Parts: sequence; C-alpha cells; structure tokens
Amino acid sequence: MPSNAAEDEPNRPEDGKDPEAPSPAASPDSESDGRPSPDGDGTARPASAKQKKQRSFWKELPILIVVALVLAFLIQQFVARVYMIPSGSMEQTLHGCPGCTPDRILVDKVTYRFSDPEPGDVVVFRGPEAWVEDDPPSESSSNPIAGFFQNVGSAFGLAPPDERDFVKRIIATGGQTVECCDDENRVVVDGKPLDEPYIYWQGGEEKQREFGPVTVPDDAVWVMGDNRNNSSDSRYQGGGGERGAVPVDNIIGKARLIVLPPSRWDVVSDHNPQASADASAMSAPAWQAGLPLAAGALAAWPTLFVSRKAGAGVRRLVTRRFRRER
Repeated sequence: MPSNAAEDEPNRPEDGKDPEAPSPAASPDSESDGRPSPDGDGTARPASAKQKKQRSFWKELPILIVVALVLAFLIQQFVARVYMIPSGSMEQTLHGCPGCTPDRILVDKVTYRFSDPEPGDVVVFRGPEAWVEDDPPSESSSNPIAGFFQNVGSAFGLAPPDERDFVKRIIATGGQTVECCDDENRVVVDGKPLDEPYIYWQGGEEKQREFGPVTVPDDAVWVMGDNRNNSSDSRYQGGGGERGAVPVDNIIGKARLIVLPPSRWDVVSDHNPQASADASAMSAPAWQAGLPLAAGALAAWPTLFVSRKAGAGVRRLVTRRFRRER
C-alpha cells in the first residue's frame, strides 16, 4: 500500500533552519523572558560587548570634563571672568574685609576691545612694574604646586586673584591733570571738583591726603579706591606721581556685577565723577542705563550654560551606567 507522503516525508527545515538546532526560546544564552536582546536579532550579546558598553562611561566622562574645562577656560580668557575681592580698599562698593565672605565680581573682558576706559569705571588690572617692583616673592611664585591651585581657584572665583592683580576705580584718564584737594576736600581734575558719592570714610575721618597736581600720561589712567583712606592706589604706588598711573594695556576688564554671595547681588556702580550736574540731567534714558547689566548677564550666561550642560551630561552617563548594570 502506498505510504502516506505527508507521514513518510522527512521533516523539512523551515526557512533553511536545521531541525536539530535548538529553538531560540530554548537556547540557554537567550533572554529568559523571550524578549529579543538589545541587539534586536534574537541572539544573546557576548559578555565582552556588555563590558565594552560599561567601560564607555569611564571613557566619556574624562572627555566631557576636559571639554567643559576648555570651554570655561576660553570663556574666562576672552569673554568674562569671576574675581574674588581680596581686601577692603573698595568698601563699600565691593566687600572684601578680612574674616568675612568677600564679594565675587563678574569682570567683562569684551568692553574695552571696542571702547576706552572712562572715569568712574571699576576695573581689574595687572599691577604695572612700578607697583610690584618692591613686593617680596609670593608663595605661588616659589611653589609651582601652590601656584597651580592658586591659578585654578582664582579662575573660578574660589581663591583671591594673583597678588599682582588689583581692583580700583578710574578717576582720570590720559592727558588729564589730577590733584587733591580743593577747599571742600574734593579731588580736582582739570580744575573741576569731582562728584564722588561712592566714597567710604573708614574710621569716620572725612579728610583726604593731599597730592599733585599730576598729569596722567597718555594711554594710562589714574585709579583710586572708594575706601579713600584705606587704599594703596595711584597716590602711593611707585612713589606716586606719574609712576602711580596704570597703563591702559594692563587693564583686564570692567567690573559689571556682584555675583556672590546672593545677599550682595547688584550692579557695580560706574558713576562718572567728572560728570557735571547739567550732564547728569541730560543722561541717557533708563533703558540705556540698563545696558551694562544686560551685557554682564550675557557675559555670565556662557559660563552658567557650560557648567549646567556638563552637569547634565555627567548625570545622564551615571544614570545610563547604573541601568545597564541592573
């Protein structure tokens, strides 16, 4: 009797598969719940691939940190930088008394690429040779390790700036003649008394030391501290006179904002002491007066943006790594 073809015919592999091969569901290397592996092809991923995936966290993290540091360095070199006020010479505009929490200020490095320093600007500058020639060597200059941490800390406003960096207010610019004082104890520039509402009289003695007249050299500025009787500035540095003036090329930038501590948040005043009452009455509208604040905020934004992005990236990498390990 002819046999039943359907019963006698050997089992044919479907789609070219070996009938003796275990099914994917029975494979010991496959996922226990029948779901495809992360590769999506139903096969188990080798253990080495998983280890490689996990190791990628440690490869990406240093790269992310380096990129964030490089961006922060570039921003602080060319756009804006945070400085810590190390002394009380600019009280009460800027807070820096010993034993207290000093102000951190945002210094705009872009402004003076397009404009000249003006009277009233609070500036950070490198001390000219006449200011630092008699200074003893600092710890950071004799100890490379201390110098490295000093530079890193000062770059992010966590440590005082280099001892050769100063912060003062511009009183007169190149070609002007400055002296002190008139009958009302006011500094005089080109024969006109200054309007200085920012002066702080530490100790209560409202009397300034007499000096001058001094003609400020071209391409230089005459600077003084707001804490008028407790500031080593152009009146004293280099023996006073023309040697006390600061070259414009030494100016690092203009102080815009007090960024820390939060209780001190404010715009740094750049009141022009040479402006007469008539000029003040014809001052720019309020929206223009807010431009320095807007410029400072824009300068601060890249630093904040980079730090937040770096933090978010690190959190994503950590979260991804723990999910893989689970």
